[in-house]
This record gives sequence, C-alpha cells and structure tokens, in this order.
Amino acid sequence: MGVGINVEHLNAFYGKTQALFDVNIAVAANHATALIGPSGCGKSTFIRCLNRMHETIPEARVEGAVRIGDLGVYNGTSATQLRRRVGMVFQKPNPFPTMSIYDNVAAGLKLNGFRKRKQLDEIVHKSLHSSALWDEVKDHLHKKSGASLSGGQQQRLCIARALAVQPEVLLMDEPCSALDPISTGKIEELIFQLKEQYTIVIVTHNMQQAARVAEFTGFFLLGKMIEFDKTEKIFTNPSDKRTEDYVTGRFG
Repeated sequence: MGVGINVEHLNAFYGKTQALFDVNIAVAANHATALIGPSGCGKSTFIRCLNRMHETIPEARVEGAVRIGDLGVYNGTSATQLRRRVGMVFQKPNPFPTMSIYDNVAAGLKLNGFRKRKQLDEIVHKSLHSSALWDEVKDHLHKKSGASLSGGQQQRLCIARALAVQPEVLLMDEPCSALDPISTGKIEELIFQLKEQYTIVIVTHNMQQAARVAEFTGFFLLGKMIEFDKTEKIFTNPSDKRTEDYVTGRFG
C-alpha cells in the first residue's frame, strides 16, 4: 500500500539560484496528486527532491524536511534505500535499448542483488500485468528488446520497471507528453488502477489530464506552491486569483 508524503519548508537551489521557495504540502496515501503550472515553475524540481534526484546535479541542494511514510528523506536515509520505496517515470520513455523486455523489468531487482529465477519470473509477470502490458508482450519477453516497442508500450515498460522493485510511491514527470492520445488514455487508465496500491504524484502540463486522474492538485508558480486543494476545487473555485488565471487560460 502507498504511504503519505509530508513536505515542510522545502527550498531547493541550483548553485546560487533558488528554484523552490518554502513549499509545504501533505500528499495523501493511495491517491493521485497532480502538479500543474507553467514551464520552469518548479514542478519537476519538486518531484526530483522527493527521491533525491535533485542532488545528482552539481551544486544543487535542498533545505527543509521531506517524509515518506516514516522515512525521513534527508535524515540520513541512503538514496538507494529511498529509491526502492519511490519509483520514478520520466517524460521520455527510457527503456534500456540493448536489454530484452524481461531484463528491462528485472533490471532494478538484479541491481539490488535479486537472483532467484522463479521469484524474478513472478515479479516480472506481475509488474507487466500491473502496467497493462502483459498481453501485448508475453510472447516476446526474451526475444524483443525494450527499444523495439512503440512509444506508449515503452512508457508502460518503464512503469513496469519502476513497479518491479515494489515501491510505495510512484512519481511521474509528464509521463504522457511524448505519447499519442490512445497511449495517453492507457496510461491514465493505469494511474486509476495503480493508486489503489501506490501513492502517485504526477507532473502534467495537461490540465484536462490532471482533472481526469487526480483527486488533489497543486499549482506552482515561480517556484512557489500557490494553492493545493481537491482537484475539483482548483478547477472550479480556486481560492487564489493566480490559480484562476492559470486554469482559465489567461496565462501559461
């Protein structure tokens, strides 16, 4: 089951440039939370802070507290330990091109020292089922490479790879922006199913997508969380004029 995420007074920097300013948010377990806002407003930086990918950039640093369930993200937890609990799916599908479909899904497990073939088989099977890809690839698991799949299938393969390490949280950074409408529909359907087991945070430029898949939505502007509420309220009756201007298309 997913766990909640609590963020308090989060500030993020790239060298001397501040990218996030005093962000506070409580993300509900087993729900989808969408983050919206114009380009460059801090949405992707924010989710990269949740799994400590932000610090992989030279001179990047974070202040404040992030808790995922009972785990203090910046309190001595190793990045490896954290990323077992927090899966990430990126904007552009990134399967390992030389690996088979099977090995793509099993990659994270093998990296963590998993070697038992029967268990690997079970987890790969389950992860491909969970990412709604099994029926399309079951006859080619070892024959085809991950790169031979269509864009939408590659993105679902990346979701299967993230699920295989059995995380509690799934972060998605614009997972549909490179996909056609049919593939986008499949990923959105998948988000609906996955939130029964995982806590999902999705960054999206597509406001209709946020309205379709997320129970909660946060609006970012210039590195600040302007408003966070139930999705329906954000889109129909926001409390802040800037949110209203953005969701009604006056800027962005």
